[in-house]
Amino acid sequence: MIKVKNVTKYFNDFKVLDNLNMNVKKGSIYGLIGPNGAGKTTIINHIVGVLKQNSGEILINDKKIFDNANAKYKVINISDEWFYFGTYRIKDMAKFYSQIYPDFSYERYNTISEVFKIDEKTQIKNLSKGMKKQVAFWLSLSAMPDVLILDEPLDGLDPVMRKQTLNLVIQDVSERELTVLVSSHNLRELEDICDHVGIIHKGQMIVEKPLDDIKGSIRKYQLVFRDDKAEELKNNQNVMNISNIGSVYTVIIKGEEEETDKFMNSLSPVLCEKISLTLEEVFIYELGGLGYDFKNIII
Repeated sequence: MIKVKNVTKYFNDFKVLDNLNMNVKKGSIYGLIGPNGAGKTTIINHIVGVLKQNSGEILINDKKIFDNANAKYKVINISDEWFYFGTYRIKDMAKFYSQIYPDFSYERYNTISEVFKIDEKTQIKNLSKGMKKQVAFWLSLSAMPDVLILDEPLDGLDPVMRKQTLNLVIQDVSERELTVLVSSHNLRELEDICDHVGIIHKGQMIVEKPLDDIKGSIRKYQLVFRDDKAEELKNNQNVMNISNIGSVYTVIIKGEEEETDKFMNSLSPVLCEKISLTLEEVFIYELGGLGYDFKNIII
């Protein structure tokens, strides 16, 4: 559905995207994560056709997106600062969307109105930030896109409305095979909705896998030893992090489960327990392995 092939982008002499590759499958919810300045918003602006890369290729449904109006009709981006005309009411923006997007559905528009319950005659400028964000989802989903791009999309929504909004998106993924690309700093939220994840750093894709696989490639163990095992743990090149309080060690290690289990058992622990990692922890330890400074973070 979305294919980013060897994309490089410079702003003057600064390389923002560095031979970036990315694949988002049809009907998936793909979480794009990375530290500030990694290039997330820049690649999103390429995918929606706002920016043109210096080299490489971006395809949506096997069609180039830049300068391709027909392809752009099927792609909608909801950014943190959603655009609307200053004097428009919600119904005016709905009319505008219906004129821009050929597949705009008033049936879907009326259905979603029952979820958000905002008077369509209200001027958008008079709404709170959270209600403006609801209107953005209301109109965008009514346009029946093939691809929905969400850049920090839920900021300003209360927890109940976040859940209802995400349910609407998930419904379209299930029923219409809507493809969703989400960039957010809220990794716990992404973990709840995404099936694939890409981690970018300094304009490069460092990990791109199904969520279950990316969480399964790194494991956390808590172990109790009779003797000091710090040196033996450090000598294993797959060990990413070690901390201990007395004889209780917490170890983060990469590798296949069978191999990591075998290594831990070879150290003859008195107690050995595996603990599931969160997406947030995976993100921290993947970037920590690339020299990103997490020295003040304790997990």
